[in-house]
Formats: sequence, C-alpha cells, structure tokens
Amino acid sequence: MKKIIINEIEYDLIKNHKDGFDIKEVTEKMTEYFEPYDYVLGDWSYGKLRLKGFCDKKNKLINNINDYKKVDEYLKEHCSFDCKHFILKKSQDLN
Repeated sequence: MKKIIINEIEYDLIKNHKDGFDIKEVTEKMTEYFEPYDYVLGDWSYGKLRLKGFCDKKNKLINNINDYKKVDEYLKEHCSFDCKHFILKKSQDLN
C-alpha cells in the first residue's frame, strides 16, 4: 500500500484501478468535507474526477448511502463500466 498525505491527513491507497489515482487532481478536489470519512473513492467520468466518502461500521456517521460495504454496489450503479477509479483509506490514528 502506498501512503498519501492530503491536507495533512495520511491515507493508504488501497485500490488504483486502471491507474486512476492522480495526486494533483485529488489534492485540488479534496476538501475538509471528506475529513470525517474513513474511505474516499474517486472515479473518472467524462474526463472529470468525482469523489465520494464512505464510512466503516465504527464511524458514527455511517448510513445506508455511505456504508463502505456497499462500495462495489456504488461502483456498479453510479459509475461508468470499468472506469478508472481508486480508493483511499484514512490511516489509523495513533492517538
């Protein structure tokens, strides 16, 4: 796994389908909105990067639309078939 730091938060690049991860594009789009999420999925549609946050079961913000267990379903239903995409997982806090 590759370690990535974006906005002073460390992530692990756990999936990089078709080399979809682009640090420059992700850094431009990643805002504080994504900080509470445990995972960030990025997919490419019509040449544009889209980001979506997901939570693991321990996160108090988890609900039906951001449950990480449903990431494959999200890719199938909301993304172009076999599109370039990646998944970042927030590194565990050491505190």
